[in-house]
Amino acid sequence: MVTDNALPRYDWKRSYDWNFRHAPAPQRLDVPPVSGNWDFCGLPVNSPLGIPAGPLLNGRWCLYYASLGFDVLTYKTVRSRQRDCYSLPNLQPVRCGSLRGGELNLPASGTMEGNWAVSFGMPSKAPEIWRTDVEMTKDSLPPGKLLCVSVVGTIQDGWSIEDLARDYARCAKWAVDSGADAVESNFSCPNVSTCDGQLYQTPTDAALVAQCVREAVGKTPYLIKVGHVNECDTAEALIEAIGGLADALAMTNSIAATVRDQSGQLLFGGQPRGICGEAIQAASADQVAMFAKLIQKRDGGLRIVGVGGASDASHVRAYLAAGAHAVHLATSAMLRPSVAVQIRRALADENLDTSK
Repeated sequence: MVTDNALPRYDWKRSYDWNFRHAPAPQRLDVPPVSGNWDFCGLPVNSPLGIPAGPLLNGRWCLYYASLGFDVLTYKTVRSRQRDCYSLPNLQPVRCGSLRGGELNLPASGTMEGNWAVSFGMPSKAPEIWRTDVEMTKDSLPPGKLLCVSVVGTIQDGWSIEDLARDYARCAKWAVDSGADAVESNFSCPNVSTCDGQLYQTPTDAALVAQCVREAVGKTPYLIKVGHVNECDTAEALIEAIGGLADALAMTNSIAATVRDQSGQLLFGGQPRGICGEAIQAASADQVAMFAKLIQKRDGGLRIVGVGGASDASHVRAYLAAGAHAVHLATSAMLRPSVAVQIRRALADENLDTSK
């Protein structure tokens, strides 16, 4: 049995570009099947397990995690132009309990204790690089696995929301043309100050962008990634605005908080950063349940991808029970690359058919 200590992983103490260049090769593992008939937004897939946008910096990272039992691989968010990553730290471990939103000044930690502040700034290689890479990745994926590409608009001085929508749509069309099975537009990034990172909080603008992306991708499955929402009225307004345009919502991106070091100084210039890890699992599962009930009342057509803090089979069951269509893992997968194999083994050992 291959242990996590023997498997390569993202080195959070090194730069984004270093990790981009040092993507590991696929592994040869015994990956147990997951019982049931699964699909992802209507496309057949081997299990509900996937990776959200974040850990999969390029195609080699996608193929690595595909070999580890993940079946929906979401290529890290790409743009219509090159953008550098923020400087280190990009992943700053923090000490905290369960988060619900509104928390301030979380203490930084020198070691990873299950949660970290994420500060990449949605970097992207130039389109000619990522488009070629997406095409190669799609051609290399084994059967039963799907490639989703996350895209974001890159707002420029003087741009209107219509300009931003066209930029989102341009990236989405490029992703489809390069072979993406599905496209996700990122409407939530707490680590940028421009409106492209907070679109989910403005339903009218979100609908305008979503309409433009939908027209660009045609019948290709289309997902929208949203951030933390804990009020029914806000959730209902968002569903009403974009429910007829997207096939699914991916939630929760993260829960934003500020971070301080041991001396009490605020990190990241005092700006909030998205906290990811086990601390957001309960709030994210509750958000899935809230959205699922509202969607069912509306028409039931919009699906949900549960994201946030999942690290074992019980979390997968909890997300599915709350109304998720699929469950995607990031932090636990980065720390424990064999986590999908462990989850699949637990489900198989218990002889559970969790299919919907």
